Amino acid sequence: MKVSARNVFNGTVASLQEGAVNAEVKVALGGGDQLTAIVTMDSVRSLELSPGKAVMALIKAPWVMLMTEHADIRLSARNCLTGTVKTVEMGAVNAEVTLTLAGGAEIYSVVTKEAVAELGLKPGTSATAVIKASNVILGVPA
Repeated sequence: MKVSARNVFNGTVASLQEGAVNAEVKVALGGGDQLTAIVTMDSVRSLELSPGKAVMALIKAPWVMLMTEHADIRLSARNCLTGTVKTVEMGAVNAEVTLTLAGGAEIYSVVTKEAVAELGLKPGTSATAVIKASNVILGVPA
């Protein structure tokens, strides 16, 4: 499968909490890293999701926000993954920032050049990737 999403993670369903319309799916990525996805109940049924099932989590890089100096901030975003900046590739308007998470996975974010400067992002800097659970797309092998 080829996709345009920059972030593709292989994992397993750690837990599944069903609701009337949506379900919360926690995906273990390995190394202690975890993502939470919100998907429809139709998706739960069509993908046959259950704990232990292998899944792919896809996240487009522009959907990954970055923050630093966040010790006293609480967010409604379900996924706040702290890591270390590995690379910053500057473009004309935006930059692609690669974070290495504590468990070893890498996550890519596309942010403005101004955000890179304001946040002081450079290799070795600690930063947190912030991703809304509704921006995590799940897939399963066909």
